[in-house]
Amino acid sequence: MTSTAGVLAQWAHDLRPAEDDLALAGRSLLDTVAVTLAARDHPVTALATRLGEGGHWAAAGHVLDFDDLHMPSTTHISAVCVPTALAAGGDARAYLAAAGVMARLGTALGWSHYSAGWHATCTAGAPAAAAGAAVAMGLDSERIATAIALAVSAAGGVQRAFGTDAKSLQVGFAVDAGLRAAGLAAAGARADETALDAWLHLVGAKPGGLDLAGPAVPDGLAIKMYPCCYALQRPISAVAELADQAGLEAGDVQRIELRTPAATVVPLIHHRPDTGLQGKFSLEYAVAAALLDRHPGFASFTDAAVRRDAARRLGGLVETEVDPGGDWLLDGELQVKIHTGNGAVHHAALRYPPGSPARPPTPAQLSAKLADCVAGLDTDWSAWTWQNAAGVLREFVRRPPASS
Repeated sequence: MTSTAGVLAQWAHDLRPAEDDLALAGRSLLDTVAVTLAARDHPVTALATRLGEGGHWAAAGHVLDFDDLHMPSTTHISAVCVPTALAAGGDARAYLAAAGVMARLGTALGWSHYSAGWHATCTAGAPAAAAGAAVAMGLDSERIATAIALAVSAAGGVQRAFGTDAKSLQVGFAVDAGLRAAGLAAAGARADETALDAWLHLVGAKPGGLDLAGPAVPDGLAIKMYPCCYALQRPISAVAELADQAGLEAGDVQRIELRTPAATVVPLIHHRPDTGLQGKFSLEYAVAAALLDRHPGFASFTDAAVRRDAARRLGGLVETEVDPGGDWLLDGELQVKIHTGNGAVHHAALRYPPGSPARPPTPAQLSAKLADCVAGLDTDWSAWTWQNAAGVLREFVRRPPASS
């Protein structure tokens, strides 16, 4: 019987990226390194120095929740695959091998896996990191499959971690495990390749084969415009655009009605947040921040910002009607009604937010995001390459002395 690990390993080994694949890899490198640098002073980044280099960068790259997302698999592909490739000395091909494995594994796991409470970035991420690291190390397909199988024992992570340090740290764990598995495979460790198939069955993956056709990363990647959960990108965009068009003042708002499919709010588990991290997973706070800040940025997701009296008042006005069903974070459309004190009701509806694959970021939007992430640093993001990006991270995302 051909194992899933064997099939994915052969695909990764044989991958010859097309021009469009390389363009996606280049954009992912810039976006991921930038959001990692933006988190250089975050407390979790300091905590994550206890991981290996790749795991450290992965946790830093994910802690602001500003990194990209693969919609069909609901996984943060680049937060796993860029640090993996850089830490293993790889290039765009190693990144794309990891990203392609992660996209396909995550898609096979399906929406039911995510909606059950698994953090698919970690469950699909550990085997994917093993594949990418193994490709970077130049291993043959048999040893790539071994690396994938060795990483299965670390393929875990739960959504209950959302809004806490554990969310980004468990992404770091996945990368750390993948790099370790590839190193062990290179050293001659052996494993049963069918371990991945057994694990897929245990966690409820969809039956049937993997679709290896198409680009390295099928359906592309969504780039975030706001540093918070992807499920909040659409509500923030819709409310902010409506507020701008209608000239709304936050103090005039008396009632806020939202209607959206149930799938689109699955990760939004904090309804009355008290910290910046919890605010990144709060629909109520996101609406408040959109009204107060118009384009919520880093300053909108601090503890102090979440605890603003005006934010708490607006969050308390949010009424959400959830339609049953759905199977991804952009299912259906979001409908918004905002009532003001003079009796006016303002309406909006939105399906795809800026930055989604259906509305890719413009060069100006992406440049503005990257510039904001590296503000105050002596680095030129436009000059980053797969050859020098690891050096950039080592320079600015510093590890403390060993004695600390």
